[in-house]
This record gives sequence, C-alpha cells and structure tokens, in this order.
Amino acid sequence: MLFKKYFLWMLHTVISLSLLISCRAENLEPSQTKVGRNTEPLLEKQFNDGPYIFNTPEKLQAFWLCNGKIENLTVENQFTENAHHKQLFHHCATDVVIDRIHFKEQSVLTYQGEFNVVATSDFHGQYGVMNTLLTNNRVIDAEGHWAFGNGHFVITGDVFDRGDKVTEILWFLYRLEKEAELAGGKLHLLLGNHEVMVLNGDLRYLHPKYVEVAEKLNQPFEKLYGKGTVLGDWLRTKPVLVKINNMLFAHGGFHPSLAKEKRSLTAINQVFKDNLVMDELSTPREGWGEYLHKSDGPIWYRGYFKDNGASPQEIDLLLAHFDIDYLVVGHTSQKQVETRHQGKVIAIDSSIKKGKYGELLFVAGDKKWRGALTGEKLPLH
Repeated sequence: MLFKKYFLWMLHTVISLSLLISCRAENLEPSQTKVGRNTEPLLEKQFNDGPYIFNTPEKLQAFWLCNGKIENLTVENQFTENAHHKQLFHHCATDVVIDRIHFKEQSVLTYQGEFNVVATSDFHGQYGVMNTLLTNNRVIDAEGHWAFGNGHFVITGDVFDRGDKVTEILWFLYRLEKEAELAGGKLHLLLGNHEVMVLNGDLRYLHPKYVEVAEKLNQPFEKLYGKGTVLGDWLRTKPVLVKINNMLFAHGGFHPSLAKEKRSLTAINQVFKDNLVMDELSTPREGWGEYLHKSDGPIWYRGYFKDNGASPQEIDLLLAHFDIDYLVVGHTSQKQVETRHQGKVIAIDSSIKKGKYGELLFVAGDKKWRGALTGEKLPLH
C-alpha cells in the first residue's frame, strides 16, 4: 500500500514537471515572434544601426550600434562651407562617408528640361525592396551607385517608420543625391508626414528596433535627428513639393482651397517649412501655418482618393492654377502605381512598406510606364 502511494506520488511529480517544462517551452514561441518593446528574441537584439553624427564647430561625434553594443568616434571638424573634405566613419556593417555637413534650404522648386523622370514614395524602412526595385530598373547599378544619368529621381516622402532599415536608406539617399548631381541629374527627397512626425517626436509608428536604439544611446529618438546632427540638418532643408515639367509632386497632395485662394508653390513650401518643428518655433503654429500641417495640408491630404473628396472640377482648377497636367502623390497606398481622375492624378505609393513589392513611375517625354520590382515595363492605367 505504501509502495503504491509512493509510486502514484512519483508519477504525479513527473507529469507535473513535464507539463511545466512543456508550458515554458511553448511560452517561448510568442516572445520570439511578438513585435513590441523589449519583446524581440536575443539574436534580433544584436543589430547594427547608425551612425548618428553630431556636428559642432570643433568636432564631429558619431555613435552607432554594432551587434547591439554602443561604439563611438570623435574626430576634428575639418569641414567649412567651401572645403572639399571627406570623413570616413567605419561602421560595423556599412561605411559612411561624410562629404558635406552644411546644407542650404532648397529654394528651387521648379525644374524644366529634356530629361527622364522616375518617382516613387513611402519606403518606410524597407531597404531591401527599395534596393531591388532601383537596381532592376537601372536607377542605380549593381554596386548601388547612380545610373540614371541626367534624369530626376523623386521620392515623395515617408522614409521613416514601420520598417527597420530607415538609417540605411537615409545614408544611401544622402550619398546618391551627390552622385546624381555629379552626373548632371537630380535626386528630390520631399518631406512626408512620417518625416515631420519623427522630427516632432511623434513616434507612434516607430519600429521596436529604434525604440531600443534610443534607449541604448540614452537619447529621445527625435534628438538623433535634431538640429546639429548631419542627417537632421540635411532633412530640414528638404521641400514639401517640387514641380518638374508638367508634373507637380507632393506626399499627400493639394487641397482645392490652395487654388481657390491662389496660393503659390513658393508660399506653400515656405510657410510649411517655417512651421516644421514645433519645439524649434518661438510661437505655436497658427493660421495658415497650422492649416498646412493638418489633414488638408500637403503631407496629409487624401482627397483625391475619397468619394467625397476633390471633384473633377476642383482637380481641373488645381491643374490650371499650378500650370500642370498631372498631380503625382504618395501617402495613400495602392497595390501598384496607378491613376485617378482620368489620368490627371498619379498615385505612386505602391505599398513598399509591406516589404514584398513595389513599383516606380517612369516618365520620358509624353510616355509613362510602371517599373515593376523585376524591372519589367508595365502599362500605366
């Protein structure tokens, strides 16, 4: 009898321990797949990121994460506004070469000429899809350098948020911008709502990786792009719109009221930029400056894609006022590059943010087509 009780006790103990071990093993699964603050598996935390480069008149100080560990380098600031100086920062994953740290506000908003144009939008940290798309469509070569000659390449904003390769894209575009100019071409990076959100500390769409980056570097994430940082100063000079030949580009679009009130492109861009970062203003946004940063402003407007949005007559009013034939916008995601309003509005947010597919809009004279992820030319509808 005593033996039977002992046997049953041992059996119960073994079963309980087995169940406990099994439950703990099963509980490991969600923590390996759940996305959120401090929930990534250990291996995912050994990431690389940066560099974030702070600029003072005396020195450049760079910080980055290499396999999850903080590294830094401080060098003498040998840049002047006219110096042809280069500084290499040897990052553990990708070397970054700084060749300019003084940036002027982009005041030229209109370009006219016989050159090809390519446009896309909303990279959202998806470096892999971006690189494949640009390589297969010969905007860049196999080594990632400019291959579009004297063409103009437009990105209508939203490099930030959602994905985990934002820093890589920004340094890539920083380099590509200079290569384009040297080749006689032009890269236009416009501000989208997510650039403006991050600069203003609205981090609700930040990838968990960057939450941890900020914690490890002991800085609010927006301060990594604050005034006095190379990328932050560079971004602050970017416009919110650009007109190229008969096309007007912006992230969200232009509310018909801008045409009714006869607002100029220069005024729209200037007032928007004068009210860019709230913490850097002497007084709060108000009036038209506040309006341009709200839902009907150029980075948030979605009226071309709503049943109760802009009417055909209002679209025609915008085209006539800005002396254009096409409005080209991102922000509102589609499955592909496509048109609205009898072809007068071209939507170029092809959902690259999902990390699986994306397209480019190509314009050569009066011909337009879609560049697929494979590089195939597809008709624009």
